[in-house]
Amino acid sequence: MSHPRHLKESYGLPVFDFPGPDDAGSVSLPDAAAVAWRLRSDCYDGEESWPEVFARFLAAVDVPRVRAIVVGAWRQAYDTGPEEVVAALLEARDRLTSLRALFLGDMESEECEISWIRQGDVTPLLDGFPELEEFGVRGGSGLVFPPVAHRRLRALAVESGGMPAAAVRGVAASELPALERLDLWLGTAEYGGDCEIGDVARILDGDLLPGLRHLGLRNSDIQDEIAAAVASAPVVARLESLDLSMGVLTDDGATALLGGQPLTHLTSLDLHFNYLSEPLRERFREVLEPAGVALDLDPGHADEDEWDGRVWRFVAVGE
Repeated sequence: MSHPRHLKESYGLPVFDFPGPDDAGSVSLPDAAAVAWRLRSDCYDGEESWPEVFARFLAAVDVPRVRAIVVGAWRQAYDTGPEEVVAALLEARDRLTSLRALFLGDMESEECEISWIRQGDVTPLLDGFPELEEFGVRGGSGLVFPPVAHRRLRALAVESGGMPAAAVRGVAASELPALERLDLWLGTAEYGGDCEIGDVARILDGDLLPGLRHLGLRNSDIQDEIAAAVASAPVVARLESLDLSMGVLTDDGATALLGGQPLTHLTSLDLHFNYLSEPLRERFREVLEPAGVALDLDPGHADEDEWDGRVWRFVAVGE
């Protein structure tokens, strides 16, 4: 099992941790536009709530020049959604005039396991910040994502151990004409990832995503079905990179992928963390490496367990 880590950068900017109240007077703050600001409370027994941290931040920096915010832990994120966080951000939107990137839920497992992070309806942030270019969310429990229209968004990521099917369908039905990068960690049914292959059909058709150049559909226990669908998906012809990593990809799905439309136009194909046999990995190398496609076929820690006469395989990030 893998665990997501804190973001190192956002919007091409290094992430800087806004100091806590005890360090506020001793830490020099960088230029407001030079970093992505990570704002976090303590999930369990912090002195401040997240809105209180945000209020200190608004008083300490040149807010109209802030370009990227990374929302870390909020109090009791395992039991409480980000409604207060969303409300605080929206209340300050008239001051955050340069905000172009926003990530919600940047927590490591020591703070809150990915499938314990309570989310909610995150789309008011897209409605409230029409100039956003990058938006990301970590955590699938309670995640709500109805269809939205956003003209400027270039990158959208949802990292989860289990993404609800309704949220997948909401993303798929959204009108995002400028979107270049889409990355969904679909997860496993054990942690609420109940989507079926039909739920990603509109993404694979690509009608609402004319600018898409990178597609990631990964960390899924239906990875074989996804690979088979991708093999004939219209969107693939205009992609530059494809990521089907971190899921339960076996020789069945990989064989369907290789037998489908050509992938030699891609600059990269990421299949790391997989359950492929070495002969099939070699077939990928023979077909794609001569065309210059960068391949990641590392099986990582994708170990099989056998119990009660059945072979069990797992996604990379679940709990």
